[in-house]
Amino acid sequence: MGIRGINLSRLNLIGVISPEFGNLSALRTLVLGVNQLNGEIPVELGNLANLQDLNLSGNQLNGEVPVELGNLANLQGLVLSGNELGGEIPVELGNLENLRWLDLSGNELVGDIPAELGNLTRLQQLYLGGNGLGGDIPVELGNLTSLGSLDLSGNGLGGDIPVELGNLTS
Repeated sequence: MGIRGINLSRLNLIGVISPEFGNLSALRTLVLGVNQLNGEIPVELGNLANLQDLNLSGNQLNGEVPVELGNLANLQGLVLSGNELGGEIPVELGNLENLRWLDLSGNELVGDIPAELGNLTRLQQLYLGGNGLGGDIPVELGNLTSLGSLDLSGNGLGGDIPVELGNLTS
């Protein structure tokens, strides 16, 4: 059957995340938060077809958010907050139709918020605050009718607040 859950949070682990985690095909939960892990997020994590929760928050991870994470069709929670991740938010995250919680706050992400995030109609929490995001707030975020919490603070966003956000009655 294979291992289904790994929680190694708050252990003061150092070093990089091993790409071999991508071989644990039965894995549903991978929590490595609040350690001292550095380096890039291995693209091999995109092979974990059964993964439901990925939490790598509170480390010193750098590089970009791998586009391969958009392959994780069963993912419900993606928490990468409090790292040093840069580059743009991959549009491929808009493929994660089962996602309920997306937290990319407190990184060094730049560029626009992808309109494709408006495809995440099951999303309940969206935290993108404390980055270097710019441009306008996408009107497509008004599609997120299950959203209970939205944080876009601490960015360089401009333009008007889309009237479509009035659809977020939750």
